[in-house]
Amino acid sequence: MLFDMTGKVALITGSSRGIGRAIAERMAEMGAKVVISSRKADACAEVASMIVARGGEAIAHAASISDKSALQGLVDRTLSEWGRIDVLVSNAAVNPYYGPLLDITDEAFDKIMASNVRSTIWLCKMVVPQMAERRDGSVIVISSIAGLKGNISLGAYGISKAADFQLVRNLAVEYGPQNVRFNALAPAIIRTDFARKLWEDPQIYARAVSGYPLRRIGEPDEVAGAAVFLGSRAGAFITGQVITIDGGVTIGGE
Repeated sequence: MLFDMTGKVALITGSSRGIGRAIAERMAEMGAKVVISSRKADACAEVASMIVARGGEAIAHAASISDKSALQGLVDRTLSEWGRIDVLVSNAAVNPYYGPLLDITDEAFDKIMASNVRSTIWLCKMVVPQMAERRDGSVIVISSIAGLKGNISLGAYGISKAADFQLVRNLAVEYGPQNVRFNALAPAIIRTDFARKLWEDPQIYARAVSGYPLRRIGEPDEVAGAAVFLGSRAGAFITGQVITIDGGVTIGGE
């Protein structure tokens, strides 16, 4: 029963597809009530309906991570419907720029940092106080190995993802006495629309996985499993950590 999430309420941003959707589906399977959120209301409703059809509990609420009032509406709706938020998964992120770091425009850099870092801080400010009051909660930030390595085209995105690591460390120290945990997951390439160009073409795929000891990219469920672990009693003594889910690529290979 370590991974049982019965009775827990999980709010997951960017959960209408990809990693976020997989996390929502798997948490629902483990008994959690899940909140599906992304920018598109129809996509959110579709995922929530599918979870309900499978016997789970889910609601849909569209919100852009760049809109503070929209995020507050998302949190307020969740608290109104279910009275609490036990697990917050900050998954939604953007990357509008590929190229050398020093060529990025101010506007693109500001968008990356605001969407990928500030929005998580906003959500934590909205959600964590009720966790601290109940002395129980888990915040999971979906980061990336881009925050661990230099990259010739993802420098600004990598900076935002490295910021995730310090964000969870700092909040873990601040809220540890209230038994609120903060952790980050750092996936490598996962088979999602976000990375479609890297896995659809066989030649590009072969080059991409040549440095992975497992010789393949990851699947959304392989990130979702780690999220369930951190959101359940199984991960109750883990906080302030970055869990790398990368097929071994960051430790090297041939």
